[in-house]
Amino acid sequence: MDLTTVDAVRVARTRADVVIGPDAAVLAGGTWLYSEPQPGLRELVDVTGLGWPPVEIDDTGVTLAATCTIAELVALAPVPGWTSQHLVRSCAEALVASEKIWGAATVGGNLCTALPAGAITSLAVALDGTAVVWTPDGGERRLAVADLVTGVRTTALTPGEVLRAVHLPASTLRARAVFRRAALTPHGRSGTVVIGRLDDDGALVVTVTAGVRRPHRLRFDALPDAHDLAVALDAVDDWYDDVHGAPDWRRAMTLRLAEEARAELSPA
Repeated sequence: MDLTTVDAVRVARTRADVVIGPDAAVLAGGTWLYSEPQPGLRELVDVTGLGWPPVEIDDTGVTLAATCTIAELVALAPVPGWTSQHLVRSCAEALVASEKIWGAATVGGNLCTALPAGAITSLAVALDGTAVVWTPDGGERRLAVADLVTGVRTTALTPGEVLRAVHLPASTLRARAVFRRAALTPHGRSGTVVIGRLDDDGALVVTVTAGVRRPHRLRFDALPDAHDLAVALDAVDDWYDDVHGAPDWRRAMTLRLAEEARAELSPA
């Protein structure tokens, strides 16, 4: 789609170029930005010119640049110690997008658009990801990705802030994890996504996305039984309602998938 109100596209080459005014937007892949009208938008600031490495791996974990594409993330070679790396492809395929979209859509764009079915939201929250945010004063701040996405199309970013990267800690990469998804049609948008993670200390973390307005992360110090898991999920009160699923259906499917994940991660 042509963005008829935009009259300037500025390619950022240094940190000093990353100045986002009230009528400007960050451009990376642009797959959502160009998908619908953007009234009042006058300038695009292209951050791909900053040349951030898509993926960086060290002893602390894996860092994904905001400009890392879905395709680059899926194509990443197996990372030693990343037991749950299979979640990458599962989450990417839940996006239900073409390879062309995978080649352009970015980690940062998927998170900052803050749609309930955001694939990277599911992945990053499930693995306790931390968002690295550049602030307008030249500094940075960090917050959990679970707190970054606050609702449908809303985030905790303040005016002028830019998502720089997402860090996935080594401790959660080592954990066993299972992925579950439900949709109304075989190739439809996710109605709910549930990811279960069993940590080294025996704690179970259940992440719910797509069926809710913001990500929900439930942590149990020890593996719960089916009843305790259901009670915890009953506290979720912001089930999403759109053509991809009614709230009661999303809730019922989430309860079912969460129990499947709990059972699979339970000791034999």
